[in-house]
Amino acid sequence: MTMGAILRFGVVAGGAAFFAGAPAPDCAAAGARRATRKQSVATTAPAGMVFIPGGTFTMGANSGLEFEGPPHRVTVRPFFMDRTEVTVARFAEFVAATGHETEAERRGVAKAFVVKSGKWEDVEGADWRHPEGPDAPASRPEEPVVQVSWDDAVAFAKWAGRRLPTEAEWEFAARGGLEGATYAWGNELAPGGKPMGNWWQGDFPRNNKARDGFVLRAPVGSFPPNGYGLHDMAGNVWEWVADWYEPDYFSHSPMLDPQGPTTGTLRAVRGGSFLCNEGFCRGYRAAARNRKNPDTGISHLGFRCVLDAPGQRPAKRGTTG
Repeated sequence: MTMGAILRFGVVAGGAAFFAGAPAPDCAAAGARRATRKQSVATTAPAGMVFIPGGTFTMGANSGLEFEGPPHRVTVRPFFMDRTEVTVARFAEFVAATGHETEAERRGVAKAFVVKSGKWEDVEGADWRHPEGPDAPASRPEEPVVQVSWDDAVAFAKWAGRRLPTEAEWEFAARGGLEGATYAWGNELAPGGKPMGNWWQGDFPRNNKARDGFVLRAPVGSFPPNGYGLHDMAGNVWEWVADWYEPDYFSHSPMLDPQGPTTGTLRAVRGGSFLCNEGFCRGYRAAARNRKNPDTGISHLGFRCVLDAPGQRPAKRGTTG
């Protein structure tokens, strides 16, 4: 795969450094869980969501790709976030209620990674019901919905009375209270040899050892949650966020609740996918970011939603273009 193809389809490289002086990951995770429990006494999350207490953290990294830095301090307000990525079953409810037709369905073709060939291909008939095409197995109700564009995700969010998270909200939530940690659970990729998420183990794209138990998308919640109770913030599928993408945005973004650039041509995506690999991707790092055309439907990209906490100022973007 060429570097251009790697960047185009969401493959990123590099790692994030652990910040000196940060608490030990296990202790920080326990503290985050305690803080979340205290907050939940006063703030009850809607069904399927968890309360994210908000706070100030170091966003980004200076040891990954250039557009993942510089590290900078950011404050986000409290909000609710979907515990898991939006599932096929939930998206089907939206389609049944609204008659929504995705961009991939209207076009009749979408990008899919074909395991047999080990290549990305334009597959006729690939859509959210059949992410790898009509001749491949149908998507399962409990797996994350994919082959949805940014506009498809925003349409779902509006229907659900929610919105897409900003990049800052997404990264704050993904870290689960672990300041400066490389991953959502700490600094070791596979503690005790156990994968903590769904990504490619082996030599991409020919040999997936599937030590995590999955070759393609895993049912949501198949792996332990982070310190805030969120599942699959690393791997499984990339996730759309609200922001326009700008490679040097972190160098001049505001500290309080950054909303992303005001305009752009690409939208940011976060979290990595089942195709990320230690050799060239590592998109499952908490600081990893990438970008996609907003009209793109692809077989390893989904989303989750957020909701403003009571008394918090609504975000300016993430519900419309």
